[in-house]
Amino acid sequence: MAFPGDDMYGIDCIIPDVTYLIKNHTRIRGLFITHGHEDHIGAIPYILKQLNMPIYCTRFTAGLIKLKLEEHGLLKSTKLITVDAGKSVRAGKFTVEFIHVNHSIADSVAFAIHTRMGTVVHTGDFKIDSTPIDGEVIDLARLGELGKEGVLALCADSTNVERPGVPPSEKTVGATFQRQFQNCEERIIVTTFASNVHRIQQVLDAAAACGRKVAVTGRSMENIMKVSTDLGYMKVPKNTLMDINKIKSLPKNKQVIVTTGSQGEEMSALYRMAFSTHKQVELGPGDKVIISASAIPGNEVTISRVINELFRKGVKVVYDRADILHVSGHACQEELKIIHALTKPRFFIPLHGEQRMLQIHCQLAQDVGMERNHVAIADNGSVIEITGKTMKIGGTVPAGEVLVDGSGVGDVGAVVMRDRKRLAEDGMVVVVLPISSHDGALLSPPEIVTRGFIYVKESGDLMKELQNVALDAANSVSRKRGRDDGELRGAVKSAVSSYLFKNTRRSPMVIPVVTRL
Repeated sequence: MAFPGDDMYGIDCIIPDVTYLIKNHTRIRGLFITHGHEDHIGAIPYILKQLNMPIYCTRFTAGLIKLKLEEHGLLKSTKLITVDAGKSVRAGKFTVEFIHVNHSIADSVAFAIHTRMGTVVHTGDFKIDSTPIDGEVIDLARLGELGKEGVLALCADSTNVERPGVPPSEKTVGATFQRQFQNCEERIIVTTFASNVHRIQQVLDAAAACGRKVAVTGRSMENIMKVSTDLGYMKVPKNTLMDINKIKSLPKNKQVIVTTGSQGEEMSALYRMAFSTHKQVELGPGDKVIISASAIPGNEVTISRVINELFRKGVKVVYDRADILHVSGHACQEELKIIHALTKPRFFIPLHGEQRMLQIHCQLAQDVGMERNHVAIADNGSVIEITGKTMKIGGTVPAGEVLVDGSGVGDVGAVVMRDRKRLAEDGMVVVVLPISSHDGALLSPPEIVTRGFIYVKESGDLMKELQNVALDAANSVSRKRGRDDGELRGAVKSAVSSYLFKNTRRSPMVIPVVTRL
């Protein structure tokens, strides 16, 4: 699942076009999920309504998927199968092996897909963390064994390929929390990605060590806390967690609030705190907000807006530039080289990233000894054909974007989005033309209604001129045999649009409405 850009007005999310999969549903044996981040599982309910199939994933990922299936009423009709890392699943002619990896969410895996032609290793999103919070390091030994056995193709995460070296361990963020919490007299509010269970665990541990109580706010944060504690992925220190309504009775230096909103989302708990619309928490001097996340590209403006509003309220704000408050969950160059060296693939397909990242990863693969013609840089929908000895991109299948707007899936397309963009930028002008059904005569002067274009009360002269322009255009259309509604609308629209652009340099959407009385 992808998130809409600023110019996608009204769109809730973007899901993939699965037309090709629907046409080939008899060949599908299952949906395999590497981890539970929203961009990897968010589209599942929408896809299952078109294409029912079993889902294979680890326990924590399954817990997050269940929340979505329950919300869409699909839990009873979906076969959700949990698989532990180190185990394998037979799926048609393939055997899929689950391999533990480190990432910024618990229970992440890579896949070794064993086929008659050879083994394909799919890393999923990963990093190499030698000191992970749960103590479970990435299974490099198994990846090395697969390399010795022979890997036909490697599909690897390219998200951080532009960064040299290796990212710090998640534990470095825990040390920052300890520093920020110690000897702090303010109430502490921490925001981070709700799915980062290990980050939240470190907040809980730091709070307990300083004798503070912790409350949680934000729907997704509350859901993640429940799933992770129920399944044993989070250990809440004894007598640390409190209800958000009860924690307010404690002194400020005994409170920690964990909240959603690290990306400045308009409906998130932190956003509502910043703009004084949160029902339980009111921020001001005596509060410290710690933003433990980096900005997802495109969210910088919304995050800055929230930070500025917090400063305006007298809140002390600590964000990524001030301390080590966030580490990436994706492998940098040196880690990617290790994976290439361990697996020793015959062919390579860079995944997950923009075009520049795929190209840089292609060069990195060549730096570690791969031939350029053994690397395939593909677009969404590209068909990659692999045999035991060759690999080529052979054609494409439908794989575009489907826009989700409320309960509508795919019913908003390019034409509607273009209209919404125009309405947002220039507004609209509606011209109502009351016409006699008897002889086609105008029964009264045209009525002009505007939205998002001008403030009518201060633009009386312009409104009068628009009325005259519309009237002249209507009168220019012949009344013989009655006026043709289509011709009338076209003449009025053309005249009003031309007048507005000439006099205001704006192009609002002009909608003539003919009413016959």
